[in-house]
Amino acid sequence: MKLKLFIISGMLLLVYNSYAQKNNKQKVPAKKQVLSVMNKANQYWQATHSNPGWAFWDEAAYHTGNMAVYEITGNKRYKDYSKKWAEKNNWMGATSNDKTEWKYSYGETNQYVLFGDWQICFQTYIDLYNLDKIKDPKKIARAREVMEYQMSTPQNDYWWWADGLYMVMPVMTKLYRITGNPQYLNKLGIYFEYADSVMYDSVEKIYYRDAKYIYPKHKSINGKKDFWARGNGWVFAAIPKVLNDLPKTDQYRSMYIDRFKNMAVTIKNTQQAEGYWTRSMQDPQHAPGPETSGTAFFTYGLLWGMNNGFLDKKEYAPIAIKAWEYLTQVAMQPNGKIGYVQPIGERAIPGQIVNKEATSPFGVGAFLLAAAEMYRYVQ
Repeated sequence: MKLKLFIISGMLLLVYNSYAQKNNKQKVPAKKQVLSVMNKANQYWQATHSNPGWAFWDEAAYHTGNMAVYEITGNKRYKDYSKKWAEKNNWMGATSNDKTEWKYSYGETNQYVLFGDWQICFQTYIDLYNLDKIKDPKKIARAREVMEYQMSTPQNDYWWWADGLYMVMPVMTKLYRITGNPQYLNKLGIYFEYADSVMYDSVEKIYYRDAKYIYPKHKSINGKKDFWARGNGWVFAAIPKVLNDLPKTDQYRSMYIDRFKNMAVTIKNTQQAEGYWTRSMQDPQHAPGPETSGTAFFTYGLLWGMNNGFLDKKEYAPIAIKAWEYLTQVAMQPNGKIGYVQPIGERAIPGQIVNKEATSPFGVGAFLLAAAEMYRYVQ
């Protein structure tokens, strides 16, 4: 009798596993579905934001996603939208021309030329430059002026907050590809080492947003380490963009890969059952509920890792697909609006309401990055 029950149980388990595997495969979206979602979200944003914004990080982060979607679709309207924005901002970030007043602490005025939030715009300017058959040096002149001045200084502490890694790391590899100047890669590694020394938790293998939030000086409401999802999303999305352009012989390459792979493990282990990540990754009760920007950046990074052979598909595909389901079935509204985006800030805030109406350019940009990478994944 026991043997018979054991055999029946084993057969049922095989049937269940077969069904689960089949069901999991059915969750992978079709390319045309991904394309439809991508276009719907992007067209909604552009239709409701026809006037280009400033060159600061919140708007500029959207354009990194828009350019990723243009690369997939070839839709000229997308390219023209970013070009119009770049032209409005004169292909510049912060506009001061007096180098004696250039700063890199937090600042939204035009003296903060060396602050990374004013440098992310250069990513899109460079992408537009690269698309030209006849290159227009004006498009990257300010980017080169700013970054080459920055690299001439003895300071290495430019990236003191996690967001800054996404803002500027890809600028430096993109400019390296154009100029061939090895200083871009050397300084990139030096700046990253500084940021890593300030914010990386070698036990949890993810990043604090900045030095203010390091445990135990700062704790979540339940006394845990407080790792901000969007902050880690910026880092986890930055490294793929760097590796896309980085020579395989670069002396810092193994460090970037190590951080990326280790982050992926922690990201996988902190995903919620519903597919999203809460704002405080290791304390879901600190700021409960879905959040789109961090989730989208994680989804992009996981998909990129699988698409480029850095992450195992069997291990990470279920995580990415579940996150994609959240992004397309919960975060994305029927009209194409991307909701549940935590507003501008630097931490998970207990009691802060984040609902389907909460959107932002950077959240949409993150969603578009994830969509573009999902399109590549399902090919």
